Amino acid sequence: MKFATPYENGEICQHFGRAPQFKIFEVTPQGVQEAVIVDTQGSGHAAISEFLAAQGVQAVLCGGIGHGALVALAQLGIDVVPGVSGNPDEAIQQLIDGTLQPAEMGCGCGGHGHHEHGEGGCGCGGHGHGEGHEAGGCCCGHH
Repeated sequence: MKFATPYENGEICQHFGRAPQFKIFEVTPQGVQEAVIVDTQGSGHAAISEFLAAQGVQAVLCGGIGHGALVALAQLGIDVVPGVSGNPDEAIQQLIDGTLQPAEMGCGCGGHGHHEHGEGGCGCGGHGHGEGHEAGGCCCGHH
C-alpha cells in the first residue's frame, strides 16, 4: 500500500495544499519497502489529489487539510488521516505499529481552540467515524 505525507524541511507540512513536496512510502506487511520524495506537480487541491492518485497513493497522513481537498481525495479513493505532525518516517512507523495518535482536527486555523467541523478540516482526528459529517462527508477513511 502507498502512503503519502505532505513534506517540507524534513517534517510533515501542516498545509496540505501548500506542500512543496510529498514523501511517498511503499508499505507491505514486512514494513516500509521504499520511501521517495517527489516535488508537487500542479497547484490546488484537485491537481495535488490527481497527482497523488497518479502515483498510486492510497492514503495520506497530513496535518491541516481543507474540506475541498478532503472531498477531492475521497473522490479518487484516497483515505485521509488528518492531524499528524512531525517526522514522516516516524509517523508511518507509528501507523504500522498501530500507535499513531493524530491530533483532533478543527477548522485548520492552527490551534486557536476551535473544535467544529468546518472548511479547514473534518475534525475526525482518527476516531473511526463510519459516516460523514455535513455535506460531502468526513473522508477520514479507515482508522
